[in-house]
Amino acid sequence: MNAAAPTAAEARRFGPRDGDPVDLIAAALRKDGYISLPAPLPPVLLGGLLRHFRSIDREHFRRGGIGREEDHQLNRFVRSDEIFWLDNGNPAVSAYLNWMEALRLGLNRRLFLGLFDYECHYAYYDRGTFYKKHLDAFKGSTNRVVSTVLYLTPNWQPRDAGELAIYPPGTLGEAAEPLLTVAPRFGQMAIFLSEEFPHEVLTVNRPRYSVTGWFRVNTSLGDSIDPAS
Repeated sequence: MNAAAPTAAEARRFGPRDGDPVDLIAAALRKDGYISLPAPLPPVLLGGLLRHFRSIDREHFRRGGIGREEDHQLNRFVRSDEIFWLDNGNPAVSAYLNWMEALRLGLNRRLFLGLFDYECHYAYYDRGTFYKKHLDAFKGSTNRVVSTVLYLTPNWQPRDAGELAIYPPGTLGEAAEPLLTVAPRFGQMAIFLSEEFPHEVLTVNRPRYSVTGWFRVNTSLGDSIDPAS
């Protein structure tokens, strides 16, 4: 799905402005390939997303799988979260997609990434769930370029666990210490290069809410736009 272009009013209200935080994100992606931001989005938008998340009946969520298209499969030994794909149907989600569209344009201007669109879903982790170490994209075989995770868990405490651990490139099948561990505090956001950094969600001790998404490049074939989506 494509994020709608932000109106002028929405861009002023919700969209990232030069240096706040697009310059910071772009500089970190260029230098390190990842960044954690404590509160890049306004509280009113975060509150709207959480209310919408909680309003969705659990029966509309589906078990998260591994892979895409014909390679898609369910594997509860790898991941045990539940997901709900998002579109512009809710005002808070629409505002979030507008914010991400402004970020997409800003990253393209600064880093020339050729980001084409943004897709995202809610991710619900119940007690005892996890997502083992994985990559969001494999070099040369996908169109996901930049991964984002926005946390919506209110009143998170260290005992609640469920942190995101980001590992050095090239350590997918190896034991390694994380480069960065991101607490799923309300409003926190992690952004990183999809092909480079293995990562995992540590076992959750309390229900955990997030928005997980990817900026993608266009993999067109003839008249078919982005056939792998």
